[in-house]
Amino acid sequence: MEEIISQEEISRLMNKKGEVRGIALINENDFIIKEKGKEGLKKFEEAVARLGIKKEEKELNKWEFYPIGQEIIELLVIKKIFNFSDDKMKEIGILGSKLSYIVKLFFQYYMGSMNFLAQKAPELWRKYYTVGDLVVEEINEEKKYIIIDIKNFNFHPIHCLHLSGYFSNMVKMTAGTKTTVDCQEIKCVHRGDEYHQFLIKW
Repeated sequence: MEEIISQEEISRLMNKKGEVRGIALINENDFIIKEKGKEGLKKFEEAVARLGIKKEEKELNKWEFYPIGQEIIELLVIKKIFNFSDDKMKEIGILGSKLSYIVKLFFQYYMGSMNFLAQKAPELWRKYYTVGDLVVEEINEEKKYIIIDIKNFNFHPIHCLHLSGYFSNMVKMTAGTKTTVDCQEIKCVHRGDEYHQFLIKW
């Protein structure tokens, strides 16, 4: 059977410092069910179990923290076993922002305020991740763009796809559901830059 990810890479990722809320792992399950049904979820759970990671939604707590390495490994498994494109992987981040309890609470009060989103974005980041720093580099409502930096966050390129989808939908929900949003990662630590930088236009 073809190796999805090496044990050396699993060890490297799982030993990286940093945690993510359990809701991120639950959202992966929801996405698989949406795209591939319950049989797809079973296939996924069996694949991660073979890698030594137990993944059952009933055991996950959305508010508890889990290793970010586990999130990355599961994203890699999803892409490999279902042969998902990069755009499809971005959809996991999009769905995550739609289903997030924290995001729903935020938009209950502040939908439509791009400047307030920019002010609260670092706080929202810290509610999900114990490492990394989100910095709003620039926001221009007249020209309709925002630049977001993610610093001190170096895990795997697949996570950049996830973040791109997440950020694009956050801006879309703020600007309005009919808005077309384009998110590009213009700097990336995996390409030799000092930090990640996303340009989001609406």
